[in-house]
Amino acid sequence: MSFGLELDRRVLLKVGAASLFGFDLAGPLLTGNNTLTGNNTLSGSETPRPPGNLSVIAPNDLSVIIVWLKGGLSTIDTLDMKPSAPMEIRGEFKPISTVVPGIQVCEHLPKLAQQMDKFSLVRNFGHRNSTHEDANHFMLTGYHPTPAFNKGITPNNERPSHGSLISHELGSRGSLPSYVCLPRMHPSAGSAYLGASCAPFTIEADPSSPSFSVPDVVPAPGISSSRNARRASLLAGVDRFHQDPVIQAHGKALTFSQYRDRASRLMSSEAARSAFDLGSEPESLRDEYGRHVLGQSCLMARRMVEGGVRCVHLDTLDWDTHSKNFMMLKKELLPMLDTAVAALFRDLHDRGMLDKTLVVVSGEFGRTAKINGRAGRDHWGPSFTVALGGGGIQGGRVVGASDRYAEKPVGQPYGPADLAATIFSRVGINPAKELHTPDGRPVKIANDGRVIRELF
Repeated sequence: MSFGLELDRRVLLKVGAASLFGFDLAGPLLTGNNTLTGNNTLSGSETPRPPGNLSVIAPNDLSVIIVWLKGGLSTIDTLDMKPSAPMEIRGEFKPISTVVPGIQVCEHLPKLAQQMDKFSLVRNFGHRNSTHEDANHFMLTGYHPTPAFNKGITPNNERPSHGSLISHELGSRGSLPSYVCLPRMHPSAGSAYLGASCAPFTIEADPSSPSFSVPDVVPAPGISSSRNARRASLLAGVDRFHQDPVIQAHGKALTFSQYRDRASRLMSSEAARSAFDLGSEPESLRDEYGRHVLGQSCLMARRMVEGGVRCVHLDTLDWDTHSKNFMMLKKELLPMLDTAVAALFRDLHDRGMLDKTLVVVSGEFGRTAKINGRAGRDHWGPSFTVALGGGGIQGGRVVGASDRYAEKPVGQPYGPADLAATIFSRVGINPAKELHTPDGRPVKIANDGRVIRELF
């Protein structure tokens, strides 16, 4: 179990008695000042927007599942095909019809084509960056990183991720964490100045593995409840160290206590044990999702939101197809995407959960229109497609369009700040709300983004 952040070594030594609980505390919650204030004051924006775009359009208590296609899905080969373009642009794949008349997707997404009525495509989407780390941060926070951005660390957030902001603004619904990353921590999925209490709980294991488990959720074998109670009593003694000047200088005493309490609640929660138990799902359903990391991660995400988790971020496969793009997509990547996401939409719908669950499917950018000399496509931020469904979104729609070669959006594009505004407005967070960093700087939640109203 990890919350994706680093402990200062001196502080770790001071609070080392926390190992009485048997937890791996070396990855988590202890960052600097965690004090924030919020208000709903609108201030001037860097880029003027039409009035009214920042309003909360649906104060619903939704959950969010982010299916992150890290590396950059080639949307020109999948969700925004150009069959009339020259061969060196259109590539090898053919489009097929979906259940929604007039909308086509790639022939290697037949299951997803049958669920097209449950999600929509934003095809006039793009941004200015085609570098992995910068684009990841841009898409997962709504803010482009500054020149001082440190892309080599995890987390590398200068601004909070969507999941961390949801966690900060809405809190948890019970014993389960409000924000979960699976099966690893994405470098830009962190909490930045929101502090460690809003960092994600990270399940660092492949749920498709036969030996998959989340051992930190349950006490170690042979540890009775009375022994855990004694450990809790002993652990309370650690609190005297919170008055130590070394710890106070780091501003981490409160945060450590928060983490300890969260860990203890998780260990004792029947809801947590149930949510993490993939083995209780019917074998036929697990087969439908696909017995691979993306499929079982999507199934686990459904279980997470069913148990009360507010945001689940899935980071599973490498979509960076610089070479052998068509072979990799056809043989490996698209069959997994097809089964996993199609099953997720179908399953959420049949359980009556789709209206209460917003699903976002995207990578940090798309791929170039022109195929390179290695039968691959390179990074391309200026134009790609984002898929969104559930959470009140009208399925079976196409918002906007790209030009004839999918190199640029037609008209004014939507971008990362707009995606952020749309997500936050759906979960009931005012995208225009300002938070303040520890040094007092006001920061808007959604960086003046526009809600993508055509989805509704």
